[in-house]
Amino acid sequence: ERFAFHVPSLEELAGVLQKGLKENFADAQVSVVDCPDLTQEPFNFPAKGICGKPRIADVGGVPYLIPLVQKEKVYDLNTVAKDIELPGAFILGAGAASSKILGVNAELIPIVQTKSEKKAAVNGSYIAQINPADKGCLLEKYSSKYTDCEFGLLANLYASEGRPGKVIEVKANGRTGELNFVSCLRQTLEKHYGEKPVGMGGTFIIQKGKAKIHVMPPEFSACPLNTDEDVNNWLKFFEMKAPLICQPVIVSRDPGFDLRVEHTHCFSHHGEGGHYHQDTSPDSVQYLGYFQPAELLFRIDRPQETHLVGRD
Repeated sequence: ERFAFHVPSLEELAGVLQKGLKENFADAQVSVVDCPDLTQEPFNFPAKGICGKPRIADVGGVPYLIPLVQKEKVYDLNTVAKDIELPGAFILGAGAASSKILGVNAELIPIVQTKSEKKAAVNGSYIAQINPADKGCLLEKYSSKYTDCEFGLLANLYASEGRPGKVIEVKANGRTGELNFVSCLRQTLEKHYGEKPVGMGGTFIIQKGKAKIHVMPPEFSACPLNTDEDVNNWLKFFEMKAPLICQPVIVSRDPGFDLRVEHTHCFSHHGEGGHYHQDTSPDSVQYLGYFQPAELLFRIDRPQETHLVGRD
């Protein structure tokens, strides 16, 4: 299933986002800039940028995880790149690791230059899991243990040719509203563009402060998780400290594909990472992000039986 997004100009988007962010942050500046070289610190990505044929893939879904897990749902990022008609794509986003590969359940922070005819894949992904030793967060570079590009159950992915180019730079400091950074961006887009869905992806850094992050436990739940309360009791929540490098995938409004409209995973260079919920230090928080509107949406292996539990 595929869908063409409404694609506003970068200048127009910058204006819309700045207005929305100012309602939720003490200070917000949005401008059009050249994408910084993402192979450099603190990103260390395998591609220089987030430009070139930008598209979003929503693969699988939460119904494959809850109420009860369907472990046979395993995917490959190299295959996804072909499915979205962009072999060799540079992919960023949020998903679940393959429990077949890891032997446990874990958060995947996908950062992969997928394989092309000329080049092998470069997997810069991270995995965040619960450390069996101290029940804290264990963040590892995926390639330190594994050589594949698999994931399981669900993923929200932003893909591009990984080229340099013009992007939207977002700076937001001092949160005054209730919305988290990503929800503020998404709801601003939904409010402005309404019936015309806009997709967006990229990367942002929480430069200062702390954030509420979850990591799924290593064991899938044996009893059905039927409500958001069940899910939250099952997940492990942490307060993690900046700097956190986050990869959001945003769709302003679901045009009827049973999408997860926002999903953000993050990693750090100090051993913390997982699924971003909200900063916990509104006064001191600083966000710096780089975004690109997507042209196309691809819905892959959409669950036949669905529900809205566990979507935040």
